[in-house]
Formats: sequence, structure tokens, C-alpha cells
Amino acid sequence: MTEAPLAISVDLGGTRLRAALITADGNIVKRAETATLASSGPETVLQQIEALAKDVAQTVEPRQICGLGLCAPGPLDTKAGLALSTPTIGGFTDFPIRALLAQQVPWPVWLENDAIAATYGEWKFGAGQSSENLVYITASTGIGGGAVVDGNLLHGRKGMAAHFGHMTIAPDGPLCACGNKGCWEALASGSALDKRAKTIGLSNARAVFTAANNNNTEARRLVDETAQWLGIGLVNLMHLYSPDCLIIGGGLSNGFDLLSVGISQRVKNAAMPPFQNIPILKAALGDNSGLIGVGTMVFDRI
Repeated sequence: MTEAPLAISVDLGGTRLRAALITADGNIVKRAETATLASSGPETVLQQIEALAKDVAQTVEPRQICGLGLCAPGPLDTKAGLALSTPTIGGFTDFPIRALLAQQVPWPVWLENDAIAATYGEWKFGAGQSSENLVYITASTGIGGGAVVDGNLLHGRKGMAAHFGHMTIAPDGPLCACGNKGCWEALASGSALDKRAKTIGLSNARAVFTAANNNNTEARRLVDETAQWLGIGLVNLMHLYSPDCLIIGGGLSNGFDLLSVGISQRVKNAAMPPFQNIPILKAALGDNSGLIGVGTMVFDRI
């Protein structure tokens, strides 16, 4: 009896590094994670990726594994295999991550933007199943995303499509990590809410959601502000792509129930009437959207 092929998927984040064994139909066979040593240099992070990938692979026959899919925050040139400029991981500037990783592991390696990988995961196996047109937004440390248009996952030049977080929505707004002012990311991300949390004596976005659930007035005000900023960007994406649905993932999606009322109000006030009934959904795969997406992409590519 022939054993089913498996892919290794690795999701590199500025805070957490995750790896998994994935089947072609999106099931996770084994999963592991660790803290990303993001300030220790790219070579150290590369060693972490190699070690975690080999850890999840050690319980199966080597011949079962058909490749490794790595997703990481951008900007990336996924066609050339380069990390062009990743602000959350020190030294990831014009870094040939795919080629160097391929020298250290015995499998073919593919590189994908983390948000595009998560878009694929939610499209094939999550909240966006059966949709021909969808937009996925990950709202966490930053804001990224991906789009499926007429049944095609968009990649664009160098595989850099859908850097939604760097739409300018307030020209005189706060400084973004990218160097621009007023990016959607600088106003509506988890990091942005973390900063506002401190103005009311709370530690981070998670604490804001907890306090808001306990009817803390100041926390509810911050939740509403975040919802309004999220809604502005979502309306722009509705008008741009006319999707069947919008899917929100990332850390802020943990507060989706609290945010959804304010988001819906902003959409009602700002979207043109034919766009106002586009469903806004919470991602179904949680932290595994990127892992499942980039892992199952390997089967497509081989």
C-alpha cells in the first residue's frame, strides 16, 4: 500500500515560527511552533526554520515528503525567492531565503507571502470555500492580505500583490513601519491598537478586548475606533474587487464579535449601496490559515 504524500509547511512570523506536515486535502498531521529569534539575524532564523521543519518530518518516511512551502511576511520577491525588506525580522533585506533553505533541507522549497498563503488556505479549506471572488485580510502585528478574482489567486509583479496595509487612508496620520504616514496598518492593525491600549492603562489589544467585554467604557471606545478604521479600508477593498465575501484573520479577528458592529456601521455609511451586503466573515482556520495554504500549494506546484 502506497503511503499518501505529505508536504511540509512553515509559517515564519516576526513573533512565532510554525511548521506542520500537511496532506493534499488540507489536514494537519503534525504541528510544532517556537518563538522567532527575529532580532538574532537571518542566519539564526534560517537555522530555526530548518530545525523545526526537520522536527515535524522525523516521524514519517522521507519518500512521503514532496516539498516544503515557506510563507513569510513581505515584501518578498517570491519568483526570485528573496526576502526584499521584512521590517519585523532583522536582516531580511535582499536575503535569498529560498536558495539558502534549499541547501539545508532535502526537499524542493517554495516561497510565498504569508497573507497570500492564508488567502489560499481560507479559499480552499476555510471561510471562502466555493467563492470565485474573495478578499482575505490579516490584521495582526501589521495588515496584509490577498485576493481571488474570477477564480484566480492574484500574485502580481514579483508575487507582491495585495499589500493592503499600505493603502494611505489618512495622509496626516501616524507614521507606519514602512516610512509612510497614515497607512491602514498604522491605524487599524493589532500594533496600532496595542499603542492606543497604553493610553488607557492597558497592556495590549487582547487586554482591550477583555476589558470591552467587561463593559469598560474606554476600552469600548478604542474597539470602536479600530472598527471604524478597519471599515474604511474594507470599503475600499469592496469597491476595488467586488468580492463575494471579505474574510478577516490574524490576531484582531479574536475580537471579531466586538469589532463587527462598528465595521458594519462604517460599511453602511461609506460603501455604495450595491456593495453594502457583501458578507464580512471571520477566518475559519485561525492560526493555521497560512500553514494549510502554503502546504497545499506545494501539491499544486509539483
